[in-house]
Amino acid sequence: MRRFLALSRSTHGVLDIAMPGFAALLWLGHFPPWRVLGLCLLTALAGYTAIYALNDLIGVKDDKEKVAGGIKPGYAVEASELRYPLAQNLISMKGGLAWFGFWFAVAMVGIWLLNPAILVILFAAAMLEVAYVKLLKVTWWRTVVSGLVKSAGPVAAVFAVVPAPSWAGLALMLAWLMPWEIGGQNIPADWNDIEEDRRIGARTIPLVFGLRAAGAMVVVLLASTVGLSLLLPRLSPLALGWPFQLALLAAGAVLLLWPALRLARTLDGRQAARLFDRASLYPLALLAIVTAFVLSR
Repeated sequence: MRRFLALSRSTHGVLDIAMPGFAALLWLGHFPPWRVLGLCLLTALAGYTAIYALNDLIGVKDDKEKVAGGIKPGYAVEASELRYPLAQNLISMKGGLAWFGFWFAVAMVGIWLLNPAILVILFAAAMLEVAYVKLLKVTWWRTVVSGLVKSAGPVAAVFAVVPAPSWAGLALMLAWLMPWEIGGQNIPADWNDIEEDRRIGARTIPLVFGLRAAGAMVVVLLASTVGLSLLLPRLSPLALGWPFQLALLAAGAVLLLWPALRLARTLDGRQAARLFDRASLYPLALLAIVTAFVLSR
């Protein structure tokens, strides 16, 4: 089982589920009925498990090249000797496909029960994930695709609890989410894997533009995430006010801005791994904040 959980990056996936939870609570302003809440959690878990597994299934050829030359242990939330289990022949392709198929089917059933329209988001996320993997050796613009994939979960969560959300509000949330994913996770992950990616001819931002430019991009992107987070109270029916904004600002400063500035200053790969870990905790911090404010009201 550990091998299949590694295929789906289970630790990372569980942390990621906090972001759809934050989005749903923010837009709804209160907890949904327990039946809906449980179904949302199961569906989110299934969706993230399937999409992360799809990444390794599609990219197994490139991953085998990486493994052949040796790979770094990784950052804390993905540090495991079982990284790339398909490429290491720890799981068969048939087993990996069965694992993906099961969780994708669970996600489809959950979505059908919540709001069938979300199926469009699920299939779009899967297709974008395939495109993201296939563009590894083609263009650094793939990182924009990663931002769209990671944003799919929170957007789907909004549609699960608010049948007709504001399109302007969704655009704001997308503009806030994408810089977090690109600056806090995608670029740092590529930074951590820079030697493996260089060996296989990958086109990532650290390799194409160099570390100094990549560090500057990270700071700009995460500064925009923190700045846009101050507008998020507009999406909620609750009168959250400045205490909520101050809490979001503190979370962004500690988990995003400070480690981003350290990375840009040192250009140290260890700082890139630390930034990835801190940015992975950002959704959990936001979920804790919005939960506290919802319960207080």
